[in-house]
Amino acid sequence: MPEEATGHSDPRSLHERIAADLRDDIMRGDLPPGGKMPTTAQLTERFSASNATVQKALRLLKDEGLVVGRAGSSVTVRERRQQLVRPAAYLAPAAPGEPLPWISKNSGDGRRPSSRLLEVAEVTPPTDVSQALALPLGGQALLRAQILSIDEEPVELVQSYYPLELARGTALTELRKIRGGSPALLAGLGHPPRSSVDRVSARIPTQEQYTALKLPGDLPVLRTLRVVRSDAPRPIEVTVMVKAGHLYELEYEFTSE
Repeated sequence: MPEEATGHSDPRSLHERIAADLRDDIMRGDLPPGGKMPTTAQLTERFSASNATVQKALRLLKDEGLVVGRAGSSVTVRERRQQLVRPAAYLAPAAPGEPLPWISKNSGDGRRPSSRLLEVAEVTPPTDVSQALALPLGGQALLRAQILSIDEEPVELVQSYYPLELARGTALTELRKIRGGSPALLAGLGHPPRSSVDRVSARIPTQEQYTALKLPGDLPVLRTLRVVRSDAPRPIEVTVMVKAGHLYELEYEFTSE
């Protein structure tokens, strides 16, 4: 039997529209972590949809890791459905002997955060990164790329770029993790991170991002372009961070001047 006809104003299939509404219910807390999802009967009535269409919608949410459940049992909202990220918390260097800020901030509630270094190379960065670093046309920077995971599930692709004159001859060029992370190393070189500016956009994932993050379907990603400065005008680091859009919220705090 064909799926119910789509509305004129929304070209998505009905099960995709149902999944979108339920996804929003989950993300804003109307369906809390660990709570039961509405029954199939309730959902078929709410959305005027068939049982098969509702099941297709729930299958999408299962594939996205937002809900869990097996045939014949109730479907529940995943306990760790969404991560709240406060970007300002990751700028300062780790204290001596302490883990990376990202590791320590994500270690609560039994979670097991980890990072894996993918690549260290001198490359020609994307245009927006090159412009932020004030590179000449075709100029190169040092790239350090890594994948961040929680409980062995990839959650963020991080690509950090550094001016070559700053990076050469330092541990930034080595294919190994840096004790305390790059902020600690930069501070030790006399370039402590003082400020950063984030530019955040929602995008359809590239093939590289889709594969690295093991994304389900065509959901958008959150792409953050972060420009970090020390005491001099030129940035000391420009980082592109890509997260699964349905699993993250970003929180920024501002004070009036």
